[in-house]
Amino acid sequence: MISLLFGSFFALLVLGLPIAIAIGLTVIVVLYTFDIPLIVATQRMFAGTDSFPLVAIPFFVLAGDLMAKGKVSEKMVQFADALLGFVKGGLWVVAVLASMFFAAISGSGAATTAAVATPLLPELKKKGYDPARSAALIAAGGCIGVIIPPSVPMVLYCVIADQSVARLFLNGFLPGVMMGAILIAIGLYIATKHNYPHGAEFSLKNIARTFRDAIWGLATPLIILGGIFSGYFTPSEAAVIAVDYALLVSLFIYRDMKWREILQIFMRSAITMSIIMFIISTSAAMGWVMANWQIPKLIAQSVLEFSNNKFILMLLINTVIFVAGFFMETASALILLTPVFLPLVQQLGIDLIHFGIIMVLALSIGMVTPPVAINLYVASTVSGLSIEEISKAVVPMVIGLLIVLLLVTYLPLMFSGMIL
Repeated sequence: MISLLFGSFFALLVLGLPIAIAIGLTVIVVLYTFDIPLIVATQRMFAGTDSFPLVAIPFFVLAGDLMAKGKVSEKMVQFADALLGFVKGGLWVVAVLASMFFAAISGSGAATTAAVATPLLPELKKKGYDPARSAALIAAGGCIGVIIPPSVPMVLYCVIADQSVARLFLNGFLPGVMMGAILIAIGLYIATKHNYPHGAEFSLKNIARTFRDAIWGLATPLIILGGIFSGYFTPSEAAVIAVDYALLVSLFIYRDMKWREILQIFMRSAITMSIIMFIISTSAAMGWVMANWQIPKLIAQSVLEFSNNKFILMLLINTVIFVAGFFMETASALILLTPVFLPLVQQLGIDLIHFGIIMVLALSIGMVTPPVAINLYVASTVSGLSIEEISKAVVPMVIGLLIVLLLVTYLPLMFSGMIL
């Protein structure tokens, strides 16, 4: 059964079929082979999307798109430049800091990369920064977009694992800050080594002015996350409020978008979400097949026979997730791998919120590791550089992010009470 399931799936992927189609056809092959009515696939696909928490995903995607296309990202970059642009290589520090700011708005790695790359890459090139390294750093900073809440992959994980979205969001801040800190350290080291210039001079007046201009964007995470953690609204309701707030800021405060542009953003977000929801629905059917034949339990038992040391097993799990991120889009890998690993991590006694952070973080690094590296493609499009050029430059950033992954994995295992 396991051979049929995974053999069919990988064979279809090798043939070049889109992953959602490959998953759906695999389910049909299994059901047909075991003489189960094919209508089961349709029923499970519908059931997989019939979930209230999933409402948050399209609205967080839309809110991120609205913020990225307006002046919000530009104002936040200017504020970050006023804060830390004075140090050597300061514009790289600004790039990472801006990524962290925007991560608290968008919930998407690609949106974060686009929002920071568009205003900053031309300026970095003009100031004499290496274009490939600059694009690579911004793409790596985009990975923070799915770690600092709100986060679309975190919502997906919580739906699959039946965990609290608010609790997972709460535990995403520290890993996101760690990612930002190590990327800043790498950027400063390279900037010092190659004698890159200072950015804007430090000025309290400039900080106050740019803060005033950026306050509407900076208030977004306070409204979204403050409402969730205070209990005023659910994550799904917060996502809708984020869209309303983004429209309010774009149309009536900054007045930087017209209704025609907003309609185009709505259409683009709808296309993005239709793809994600199709993957979710077919993956739900695949999940039913795996659960019906107890495949995750069998995999867990097989792995535990190899070793019962949770430190070794977590290294193995991290490796599998990290490699999966090379070849699969984040949502697809999350939906497919979570049901497989949940029984195993539960037997190891690992907190499922902790595992959710590990899984999303490991997959986020896949956003900058080819061949499926969406952040690199965004950075390539904005910069005009080839994927190959940026891929070579991103290696130090990937190593830094892997160090953060290991710290996030093992520190809570060694010291209790680190998961909130």
